[in-house]
Amino acid sequence: MKVLRSEPWREALRKDMKAKERTDIPRVKMPELAPDVRSHNFEEVNMGLTAEQALLEAKRCLDCPDAPCMTGCPVEINIPTFIKNIERGNLAEAAKTLKATSALPAVCGRVCPQEKQCESQCTYLKLKKEAVAIGYLERFAADSLLVTSYRLPVTGCQLADDANHANPINQTNHSSDKVAVVGSGPAGLSFAGDMAKLGYNVTVFEALHEIGGVLKYGIPEFRLPNAIVDVEIENLKQLGVQFQKNCIIGKTLSQDDLHEMGFKGIFVASGAGLPNFMHIPGENLNGVLSSNEYLTRVNLMAARKPEADTPVWLGKRVAVIGGGNTAMDSVRVARRLGAERAMIVYRRSEEEMPARLEEVKHAKEEGIIFLNLYNPIEYIGDEKGCVKAMVLQKMELGEPDASGRRSPVPVAGATETIEVDEVIVSVGVSPNPLIPSAFRGLEVSRKGTIIVNQETLQTDLKDVYAGGDIVRGGATVILAMGDGRTAAAAMHAALRE
Repeated sequence: MKVLRSEPWREALRKDMKAKERTDIPRVKMPELAPDVRSHNFEEVNMGLTAEQALLEAKRCLDCPDAPCMTGCPVEINIPTFIKNIERGNLAEAAKTLKATSALPAVCGRVCPQEKQCESQCTYLKLKKEAVAIGYLERFAADSLLVTSYRLPVTGCQLADDANHANPINQTNHSSDKVAVVGSGPAGLSFAGDMAKLGYNVTVFEALHEIGGVLKYGIPEFRLPNAIVDVEIENLKQLGVQFQKNCIIGKTLSQDDLHEMGFKGIFVASGAGLPNFMHIPGENLNGVLSSNEYLTRVNLMAARKPEADTPVWLGKRVAVIGGGNTAMDSVRVARRLGAERAMIVYRRSEEEMPARLEEVKHAKEEGIIFLNLYNPIEYIGDEKGCVKAMVLQKMELGEPDASGRRSPVPVAGATETIEVDEVIVSVGVSPNPLIPSAFRGLEVSRKGTIIVNQETLQTDLKDVYAGGDIVRGGATVILAMGDGRTAAAAMHAALRE
């Protein structure tokens, strides 16, 4: 469209009535389960767009010639193309466009922070209007591929009935070379998908009994149903990717074992599963645990069921320490497990919370209490060694820190004691230390992350690449997926030399 080639934007839009009609369409609102219903079950909160909603939202896209939205996508999805295919009613081509660069579009459409990525670059923001709902449309198109009960009842659109239609293998680059992937989280799955398309013999090794990494153990089903992850994994299996569960690289199999098995390249995507704690008095009391343990036991081990082998404690007064997405997930899980008073305790203001605005909104709607500008300094136990209260220090914002955020500082003499019977600590994670300690010669930072070439993600070991949280520390699903694509392209180039 010529409308966006010149300045000023507003004048150009006035001259193009078709564009004016598009910009007058309000952004779609995602249908949601009612708060009083969803706060008592694990059904998915966001219900997906109807066909009518998706087609109308797709019409808003201005099809900008320079596609600024694509600059915000770590996996380089051709966003205007997939959206315009939705507008034309051709979901098969929309899904095919997504799958060309993204191994997990149905996942990304649900959990990626589009408001900080692609949507943050949308031309509509320059026009002082709401960005195109790229994430919602990605979910809509990706769901058209699903062959489970989650498939959308779309009418008047060409559905992508065959998942393979959107997963073409590039036979021209076919190779019998074997490559290994350590970890089945988003970085590992993204890498595996790209390498399989290039024709490599890919095996993904997962330490746990379920494939999916953080997508399975870290994100509750009310945000990302396991069935969605399973279908995306099945698509990778159809590409030829092999998965081996219950296999801990560095324990079950060593670096030498992988070489003896004939793997020409290794991609380490073992994540950041080591929880951080605050090292304050009472942190070893019963009832105080990390968000990693809490979510893993609930999401992956059926711990919310009384008959589970390792049931989780069902607190009635639950405090979650932290302000990120993992903290929001934890406190909303606690609410669903029967917490009568579920609280977020965060040392900064709400405006500084790293959690997605949508997650904060959903948490508030579900009755979560927010204690901002408070920081725990001690947990108090009862005679049985169980936590019964927490001492909170009142905070205020001081001077900006290195990141530009104002640093929280204690208010002298201002403390408050609140009764709790469960505390979930969600103050960050550290990289999984197993691979760095098991692979000889890997260079590791003082924070435990693997040091890589920033352009290729190759480590100082020629055949070993790494990406995702093991390199970045705690980051997002989409950034990890971007690392997987970068490493796949670099390893393929190196193996072809």
